[in-house]
Amino acid sequence: MNLANKFSMTRLLLSPVFVLSVIFYRSDDAVFANLPLGIFIAAIITDVCDGYIARRLNQITALGKVLDPLADKLLLTVAFVSLSLSQSIGADMRIPVWVMIIIITRDIFILIGAGIIYLLLEYIEFKPTNLGKTTTFVQMMTVLSVLLKVPYSYVIWDTAVFFTLLSGLQYLIRASDIISERYK
Repeated sequence: MNLANKFSMTRLLLSPVFVLSVIFYRSDDAVFANLPLGIFIAAIITDVCDGYIARRLNQITALGKVLDPLADKLLLTVAFVSLSLSQSIGADMRIPVWVMIIIITRDIFILIGAGIIYLLLEYIEFKPTNLGKTTTFVQMMTVLSVLLKVPYSYVIWDTAVFFTLLSGLQYLIRASDIISERYK
């Protein structure tokens, strides 16, 4: 367990803490009102740190290749679900349910596709694409904009939906190419 992986583990552990911070959100209490934002920013910082340390200090590991995207997916999933369904937050901090459904559906299809490819081909080398990284970034910015109560957050979540659908299509094409290459 190197330093980069410890940052990924920290992000994994921050995910349920984020959910609790949304559940116990109180706009009339400065601490509880800012806690979800603080936790989410801390999680983003761990993401930046683990990537930087892994590349800079040559700490890229097989565990890190699984932990980092897993931590990202868990954080974003709980953030979108919490900010879409929680009754404790106001409308100014709510992400529409349809946005959450699109984002989570894409991730479920990616996981199912990866599982099928692994079962069929024992193929496990799923490298993130630039489009996938951009999608993750825009999704994080969506959550951040909602937590900051940015007036035009809908522009950012519409952008996130666009990139989510586009990257989902890209991953579908990649999966198809992997399978067809194997069964030529």
